[in-house]
Amino acid sequence: MIVKTEKKISLEELKDAASIFGHYDENLKLVEKEFGVNIVVRDDNIIISGERDQVERAFQVLAQLGELSALGQQVAPREVQYVIKLVKEGHGEKIGELASDVVIITFRGKLVKPKTHGQKRYVEAIRNHDIVFGIGPAGTGKTYLAVAMAARALKEKTISRLIITRPAVEAGEKLGFLPGDLQEKVNPYLRPLYDSLYDILGTDKTQKLLDKNVIEIAPLAYMRGRTLSDAFIILDEAQNTTPEQMKMFLTRLGFGSKAVITGDVTQVDLPKGQFSGLLEAKKTLKDIEGISFQCLGGEDVMRHELVQRIISAYEKAEQNKAR
Repeated sequence: MIVKTEKKISLEELKDAASIFGHYDENLKLVEKEFGVNIVVRDDNIIISGERDQVERAFQVLAQLGELSALGQQVAPREVQYVIKLVKEGHGEKIGELASDVVIITFRGKLVKPKTHGQKRYVEAIRNHDIVFGIGPAGTGKTYLAVAMAARALKEKTISRLIITRPAVEAGEKLGFLPGDLQEKVNPYLRPLYDSLYDILGTDKTQKLLDKNVIEIAPLAYMRGRTLSDAFIILDEAQNTTPEQMKMFLTRLGFGSKAVITGDVTQVDLPKGQFSGLLEAKKTLKDIEGISFQCLGGEDVMRHELVQRIISAYEKAEQNKAR
């Protein structure tokens, strides 16, 4: 027997009701659709009606969104979808843990926080290990959170410099046909790293730190022969390293340094037949104490909803191909 009921949430209990409702009430409509309930606003109350179990779940989602909003978290459809997912899995009470974990406040006053439990585990691994591998698809925050953690370490003066590097691997285009010298040729490959720094520290502050060599952004080839001490080092797009390059990078680590290696093993741009250094490192170093491997998945993607679906579709296709 289906039991119908309704529950109310007072608008006075919500710090930012407009944020929770979303643009043209898109967040409320999303909750209605997911749980098959009806949500209306009447007499300064949000009223949820429908099947009892589903009303309880919808109520929990809105309550958790209210908690996120109160802690300064933006409530966009992607956050709503993630809260819905956790509530359906019986883990809705864990939302507050994410909202309270502020990595850094950007120059614009934006709070940078892990938005999924996978991201939170990743951030905690960076805090507690000297070498961390962040492996997962685009949109999971691997590089951005690593840069945020590095910027925080720089701000707290637990390191003296930040070094970010990438292998300059051709992804469908030939470097030789690009204009300019080697540095100018590889700069487009490094642009996403600059963008992350500009977003967190601001353009002026980033440029000053670059001019003082406190921050260095360079192709992976420039790391050869160096010992990097008292530094936070990020190797991005590590799926495009060869095993030799990966070994070279990992053995650059000096005293007082921390390294974060990020990559997406589904987007290897190495020549056909060349094995990825990231995949080999995952297999070779998995049991070494002090190294943490954090795998992020489609559920950690904080981009458009369609991106999650695309990633899931490709993962399913790869599994079928493997069979």
